[in-house]
Amino acid sequence: MTDQASDDTANPEESTSRRDFLQIATYTVGAVGAGLAVWPIVDSINPPADVLALSSTEVDLSPVEVGQSITVIWRGRPVFVRHRSEKEIEESRAVPLDAMPDPQKDEDRTQKAEWLIMVGICTHLGCIPNGQRPTDPKGDFGGWFCPCHGSHYDLSGRIRKGPAPTNLEIPAYEFSDDTTVKIG
Repeated sequence: MTDQASDDTANPEESTSRRDFLQIATYTVGAVGAGLAVWPIVDSINPPADVLALSSTEVDLSPVEVGQSITVIWRGRPVFVRHRSEKEIEESRAVPLDAMPDPQKDEDRTQKAEWLIMVGICTHLGCIPNGQRPTDPKGDFGGWFCPCHGSHYDLSGRIRKGPAPTNLEIPAYEFSDDTTVKIG
């Protein structure tokens, strides 16, 4: 026994490095185990495969006439696509920004002036505004009207009156050609 005790005290640096190695190995195994335990929880937060499959949608714009609106579904949400006339574009661009609760130029909301593409969900409490069909009420500014709490949007989807805090959202989109747009 005295031989063993003298061995430990004879080389204290070696026993310290063994102890350090065992601590590092234990912490490493613990960290990997914790990561493996937490991974399923973190992964469950990711969107399901069916939602990811709908992460983008292509829309053929050729049948949409000037002055007409269509609704497409993207990621489970309605997207309003409006083919605006020259008069609608001029009216939208002539509105003074200081008259708006959420000032935004019409030019900043469209890539091509004649096509307005926006998410059709009111920014107040998530209702779907009226204004897509010719018989729908269009509100005081000729665009869209949210029947839930009375928000009025203009022909650029900007909030002009009512409780909605922001303009209708513009999704990411790009034109593949003159008559096809990819949303998302």
